[in-house]
Amino acid sequence: MYLKHALRAATALTFVATAAAHAQSITIATVNNGDMIRMQGYTDKFTEATGIEVEWVTLEENVLRQRVTTDITTKGGQFDIMTIGMYETPIWGANDWLVPLEGMSAEYDVDDILPAMRNGLSNDGTLYAAPFYGESSMVMYRTDLMEQAGLEMPEAPTWQFIREAAAAMTDRDNDINGICLRGKAGWGEGGAFITVTGNSFGARWFDEDWKPQFDQPEWKEALTFFVDMMNESGPAGYATNGFNENLSLFQQGKCGMWIDATVAASFVTNPDDSTVADKVGFALAPNSEGVDKRANWLWAWALAIPAGTQQEDAAKQFIEWATSKDYIELVAENEGWANVPPGARTSLYENPEYQKVPFAKMTLDSILAADPDNCCAQPTPYVGIQFVAIPEFAGIATQVSQEFSAVYAGQQSVDEALAKAQAFTAEEMEAAGY
Repeated sequence: MYLKHALRAATALTFVATAAAHAQSITIATVNNGDMIRMQGYTDKFTEATGIEVEWVTLEENVLRQRVTTDITTKGGQFDIMTIGMYETPIWGANDWLVPLEGMSAEYDVDDILPAMRNGLSNDGTLYAAPFYGESSMVMYRTDLMEQAGLEMPEAPTWQFIREAAAAMTDRDNDINGICLRGKAGWGEGGAFITVTGNSFGARWFDEDWKPQFDQPEWKEALTFFVDMMNESGPAGYATNGFNENLSLFQQGKCGMWIDATVAASFVTNPDDSTVADKVGFALAPNSEGVDKRANWLWAWALAIPAGTQQEDAAKQFIEWATSKDYIELVAENEGWANVPPGARTSLYENPEYQKVPFAKMTLDSILAADPDNCCAQPTPYVGIQFVAIPEFAGIATQVSQEFSAVYAGQQSVDEALAKAQAFTAEEMEAAGY
């Protein structure tokens, strides 16, 4: 089966003979998430088919963002492919910092990429990054603990139900936390989670005149609710927990609920890694009572080529291989359909075999429910759900997330953090000319 895919990949790729003759090598920066680690295990199949060697630089999420941003803005040239997302791609594409992904083969089928993913990774209709996987966020919960608590998870729960269920499932004597959520500083870590939580309580980052809104009651309600719920039912030290830390806790049976990226579903239901694999249910991310916005985001971890690379052709070949239908089939044949990279291609969700995967429908429903053009209950001047699609956001939101994490760690109050967030954001936006 490896040979079949290697041959198919070879026929789909261009410049193969040239690549092999020169023994090219490309360097890829990526995040240390499970699907990327899995991809590295199959890279020798790409090398066999093309002769192109691959060097990996695998980094924790916050470090990856910092490294690739520094490299792209300084034209450092360390990487031939970068793993980036929906925040960076349109901005960097507009700055001509990325190579347009044009001229992909007919077999690659660009039109098969889910519209939500393709739109989020394009600028003015040009695709600048190809989604390796796409995600929203949803509730993952222990069906056995929910039953023991005498509760039933709605398909579309409220935060008020989530908090009640978390308290009911918490068992400190047996090291079971009713709920595990991100508190780790970083705009794409805990910052992303508290932003979508804010959305679901009616909050927004800016009003229509770009005035920061942290001094408004919706933000205080959202942040206070989050802190109180986590103090009641969350793990100790949650201020430093991100995606991977919470994944580990859930797999060890230490979380009643976890609300996070839909891509985590394959990991928590994998019996090789998860002690609760056969006891996991799924639901839409929650909203607050009376607010018609859910705490779900839209994201893709995608592969992009920085402008100025000396290995553009080889980099395009790798991206076409890693984000293709053939790659999905390769993983499915060897590890099962539940373990393929999700959320990127329409054809995956039309596949009868994938439709049998227990979390497939909820993942797609969550992705389709996310609307980057209408993140919030009140009008906004920006696009984006868990981020604001302006260049200044990353720096501002990193600082704001640090203030919030200090609240989670008990180092300052909600009011103090919100006041600092308001002042800092206002100052930075004024300096940027908004």
